[in-house]
Amino acid sequence: MTDTMIPLSPKQLQSLKEATARINVWEGSVRSGKTIASLVAWLIYVATNKTRGELIVVSRTRDSAARNVFAPLMDPSLFGEISQYISYTSGSAYATVLGRRVWVLGSSDVRSENVLRGLTCAGAYVDEITLLKEDFFTQLLNRLWEGARLFGTTNPDSPAHWFKVNYLDRCEPYMEATNARVLPDWRVWKFYLDDNPQLTEARKDAIRRENTGLFFRRNVNGEWVAAEGAIFDFWDPEKHTIAWDDLPEMRELLALSLDYGTTNPTAALLLGVSAEVDHLGRPAPRLFFVDEWRWDSKLEQAKLTDAELAVKLVAWLNERHLPDNTTMKLTPRFKIIDPSAASFKVQLRKNHDITSTDADNDVLYGIRLMASLISAGALVIARPTPTNPERGCPGFISEAPGYVWDPKATLVGEDKPMKVADHSLDGGRYGVTTTENVWRSYIKIAA
Repeated sequence: MTDTMIPLSPKQLQSLKEATARINVWEGSVRSGKTIASLVAWLIYVATNKTRGELIVVSRTRDSAARNVFAPLMDPSLFGEISQYISYTSGSAYATVLGRRVWVLGSSDVRSENVLRGLTCAGAYVDEITLLKEDFFTQLLNRLWEGARLFGTTNPDSPAHWFKVNYLDRCEPYMEATNARVLPDWRVWKFYLDDNPQLTEARKDAIRRENTGLFFRRNVNGEWVAAEGAIFDFWDPEKHTIAWDDLPEMRELLALSLDYGTTNPTAALLLGVSAEVDHLGRPAPRLFFVDEWRWDSKLEQAKLTDAELAVKLVAWLNERHLPDNTTMKLTPRFKIIDPSAASFKVQLRKNHDITSTDADNDVLYGIRLMASLISAGALVIARPTPTNPERGCPGFISEAPGYVWDPKATLVGEDKPMKVADHSLDGGRYGVTTTENVWRSYIKIAA
C-alpha cells in the first residue's frame, strides 16, 4: 500500500493476493503476523469497496478492538503514512478509516447484537472469531450484503468448537476428502511464529515461555486441541509466589476484586502494580496479588447478611495491606464485584459510599490472561509469612494447583473449569481481566 509500511512475509503477501473470497480467515499462533496481514487486506477493501451498506469492526469488547485492531492501524511504525487517516477513541461507537465511518461492536455487549440485527453490512473485520458467541457470528454472516466481504482472525481453540466444526472443517485445507458440504466462498490461511518477519528469536522465545500447557499447544504450535487436566499445569509456588514481607514498592493498588458467595466463600483480592525498575533504572512493573480476604460461612459457622459481610470487608479494606518497607498506605483505584452480587453492591454503596464496577466475567478469556501473566512472571502472588500470617493470599495459592478443566464441557467443545474450590481464583480473575486496559500500558505479554 505504501513503501513506508513494514515489510510483509511471503505468507502474508500470498494471503493478501488470495483474500478475494466472501469470508477470509487468518488463524494460527499468536504474534504470527496474521493480524497485520488481515488488517492490510481490510484497508484495501475499505479503500476500494463500493458495496451498499455499513462497514463494521467486531471484537470481544470495544476496548479489545481499540487494543487489537486500531492500535496497530494507528501505529506509524506499522502502517506508515496510512496511520494518520485512521482514528478511534476506545469505547466509541465508531471509528474513521480512510475517510469512511466504521461501526465498532463489542460482541459481549447485548446492545451490539441489537445493532447488528438491523444492519446492512458492506464489510466486516472480526477480531478473534472464536471469542464470539455462535449466534452472534451467524447473525453477522446473515447481515453481509451481496458482494460484501468478511475479514477475520482467530487463535486455535477446542477441536469441537463451533467455528472449527461448522466452518473451518469445511474449508481447504481442513476438510476431509469425502466432505461434500464444502464452503467454496471461504479462504483460510494458517500462520505460525516463523511467518512473522518482525519477530526476533528472542521475542519468539519469550512468547514460548509465556504460554504453557494447553495455551502453548494452541497459541504457539497453532493446534486445535481439547482442554484437559490442570489449568495451571505450570504452577510452582517457589516461582510464582513471594513472601508478603518481601513485596516491592507499589506504584498503586489497581483494584479490589471480589467473588461473592452466600453458602460458598466470599473472596476478595487486592491487585497492585509495582514500582520496580530494571538494572538500568528503567520502569519494570509487575502485577501482584498483595492481600486477600475471605469469609467462609461453613468454616466460620456463621452465615452473614449482606450488610454484615460489607462491614467486615470494609474493616479489612481499611487495614494496611503492604509491608512496612513501603512508603504509602494505598487504597485501590477500582472496586470490582462479581456481576451476580447485586444486593451486596447496594449495601456497599448505601452504607459505605463505595461505588463498584461489574466484573468482566468472560471465564475462558480471563483464565488465558491470568495463566499467561503468571507463567511469564508478570503476575506474582503474595504468601503469608510467620511474622505476618494474616496477610497474603493463601486461598489463591491453595486453589491454584487443583484448578482443572471440566471433562464434560470438553466433550461438547467448551473450555470450562470445574466449579470446585475456585473462589479466590475467580476473584483474582475478575481483577486482572476487568483492569486489562489499564495495566496493558505498563506490562506487555503475548496473551
